[in-house]
Amino acid sequence: MATTGVAPSVVSGTTDIPKTSTSSTLSSSTGSTLAGNFQTFLTLLTTQLQNQNPLDPLDTNQFTQQLVQFAGVEQQLKTNDTLSQLVTLQQTTQATQALGFVGKTAVVDGTTATMTNSSATWHLNVPSSATVDISIANSSGQTVFTGKYTAGAGTDIPFTWNGQGNDGTQWPDGKYTISATGKDASGNTVGIAAQVQGTVSSVDLTQSPPLLTIDGNTYTVSQVKSIVNASN
Repeated sequence: MATTGVAPSVVSGTTDIPKTSTSSTLSSSTGSTLAGNFQTFLTLLTTQLQNQNPLDPLDTNQFTQQLVQFAGVEQQLKTNDTLSQLVTLQQTTQATQALGFVGKTAVVDGTTATMTNSSATWHLNVPSSATVDISIANSSGQTVFTGKYTAGAGTDIPFTWNGQGNDGTQWPDGKYTISATGKDASGNTVGIAAQVQGTVSSVDLTQSPPLLTIDGNTYTVSQVKSIVNASN
């Protein structure tokens, strides 16, 4: 499906992911405190061992357990630091991936499409053959079109509306939302999911995960189902 009226690509934000100074400061402070306490503990332990009563020696098992606990906490802090680095790398990867979508025509989960030149298209996923009831509403929530159709099972089934209401009124270009419900031959409800197609005009990297803007609506990268050739 050809895409018309594509706005110039605009990328908001930067590719640099801001680091949280609070978490890094806390980790550094905690590590310093732990190191200081650990050294103090070793000094006290050594002093007590040097000055213990040979007839009543200190319980070495207790000191060993404390050493193990200190080592365990230190290892956990190092693990947390490593996880923080992995999260930062993941955020950077998400940002880089999101920037690659700018200017591309994407199919995403959604029910709101933009009608341009009296044509709006949705893509329906119908799990089994069904009679489908279609309802389309404008941006004010007013129902402007309803229809009943027979559809076979399939994914990515296009439904194109020419902007005409049931009374013959030609509705203006703009945003319209589709609602689709289905019943099979036995009268059982068939769940129908809708997808929309549009050009990614911008990416907001200040959000986590980054948000793609498609026809004025925002979506996450995980909502992108496919990238199609704009000439289709």
